[in-house]
Amino acid sequence: MPEEGIHQIPHTEILTYDEILRICRCAAKLGIRKIKLTGGEPLVRKDCAWLTGMLKTISGIEKVTLTTNGILLGEQLGALMEAGIDAVNISLDTLDEELFRQITRRDDLNKVMDGLTAALAYPQLSLKINCVPAVKKKENFVAMAGLAKKYPLHVRFIEMMPIGYGKQFPFQDEESIKAVLEEAYGPMTLIAERFGNGPCHYYAVEGFQGKIGFISAVTHKFCNQCNRVRLTAEGYLKGCLQFQEGTDLRTLLRGGCTDEELTEAIKKVIWNKPVSHNFYEAKTEQDEVRVMSQIGG
Repeated sequence: MPEEGIHQIPHTEILTYDEILRICRCAAKLGIRKIKLTGGEPLVRKDCAWLTGMLKTISGIEKVTLTTNGILLGEQLGALMEAGIDAVNISLDTLDEELFRQITRRDDLNKVMDGLTAALAYPQLSLKINCVPAVKKKENFVAMAGLAKKYPLHVRFIEMMPIGYGKQFPFQDEESIKAVLEEAYGPMTLIAERFGNGPCHYYAVEGFQGKIGFISAVTHKFCNQCNRVRLTAEGYLKGCLQFQEGTDLRTLLRGGCTDEELTEAIKKVIWNKPVSHNFYEAKTEQDEVRVMSQIGG
């Protein structure tokens, strides 16, 4: 979280739940089967569990999942489970209270851990920890990975992408983190099994209840496997994290478009999805200018 905070926008500029549901119904007709609620922080929006339940009723939608910073998870998890949430990813970069305070500008690590504990009480809920290595300390990587040893959950290390505030952090690659973890915990064995819908690859470690995963968009480019489009809170549909290219669905919706026109606009973004990112090539005017919290990173 930047020290100066984030720019707030009027509530009227974000999609209503009815607008989100209409977009998702059209997307489902095109073959979209899974929806992830992310952000920013989705649980700060009132009645997120209600939206989850409504998304689950859409014909064709098989799974609805959530990525959260975990602070409000403990108090909302019961309602989310009743609504049918299928999986929860908790974004957590450190277990050190002072480092957590520096990264998040909040003193709420205890609330995150309460949310994690609450999620573990539901064995049917798929639970993962997303760790972006913003803190380049060996002991931090070891501690984070240790959660998968202590609990039946998966810990994924996600390479920092040079988008928004991510440009300000030193890069930490997968191989260097893996070397630290093997020194601490022993050999890591690559497994073929997937746990979820994305491109993460996983390792088994002896004595661990969960697995260690890596999402390495930079050093292990997986654009040929990317199966996602992103809808911002303001209604902009994007085909790729790096590029601005996409379609303003909010304007279409509020201009009185038909479902057929809305579906065609969604289809166009999918068909025009970029072949790949080029993070370290020459920058262009098409590169994304929003920060990750605005585009569902």
